[in-house]
Amino acid sequence: MTDCPVFSPRRIYAMVLRHGYLIRGSWTRLAEMVYWPFINVVVWGFTSQFMAAHSDWVSRAVGVFLGAVMLWDVMFRGNLGVALSFLEEIWSRNLGHLSVSPLRPLELVSAMLIMSLIRTLIGMVPVALLTIPLYHFSIFTLGLPLLAFFANLMLSGWAVGLAVSALVLRYGQGAESLAWVLIFALAPLCGIYYPVSVLPDWLQAVAWFLPPSHIFEGMRMVMFDHLFPGRQLVVALALNLGYLAAAVGLFLWVHHLARVKGLFLSMGE
Repeated sequence: MTDCPVFSPRRIYAMVLRHGYLIRGSWTRLAEMVYWPFINVVVWGFTSQFMAAHSDWVSRAVGVFLGAVMLWDVMFRGNLGVALSFLEEIWSRNLGHLSVSPLRPLELVSAMLIMSLIRTLIGMVPVALLTIPLYHFSIFTLGLPLLAFFANLMLSGWAVGLAVSALVLRYGQGAESLAWVLIFALAPLCGIYYPVSVLPDWLQAVAWFLPPSHIFEGMRMVMFDHLFPGRQLVVALALNLGYLAAAVGLFLWVHHLARVKGLFLSMGE
């Protein structure tokens, strides 16, 4: 057995080269490196721009931001709950077993959505209660509209989560990061911390096709003007139902392709 040096630059180079090949061979890994700094700059750039022009918001910023953060987390957890439920089947090499079991694809989708709701409630209810003694703010003061906001944002999260699951099933585990990436790509357009009117005109046209944009505008209507955002809720629900139906259809179609091509048995750790 030959002696090996305690510290070998060649071995370090080999490992760096290995990961370099991984990055070069996966556009999702490469894009992710640029993605997070870009999203942070865009979101907080628009937020700063709006706050600078509307100093009257400063006195109410804590309540608005806390409400926005918690409602956004509903959508984020709704998406992640679906995607993680699917990814856990891949990580445990259970997807192939499920594909030959009596479980039907639509039943798998239903189970993923239910688990997403459970995960979201477990995560959000304690946080909502904790903000009351810590910051003297209660999201429950939104009243009945809060239930509509929650339901719509869950539907939005489910649509994104199912789309991500379909992409992972089609393109493999290299697309796993989309579970986090895709949802945050929508954040700058959803008007979470600022009105949609802050965006450039051409981006506003895109933002109004996103259900969360209507929900966060509705949240500010309730908090500032004490109005029921009926129109925003109806539009958001209509968009959500359309996107969710498309996402379910996409997942079922990719699931069928995966069964035909035998992709289930090749996925896992």
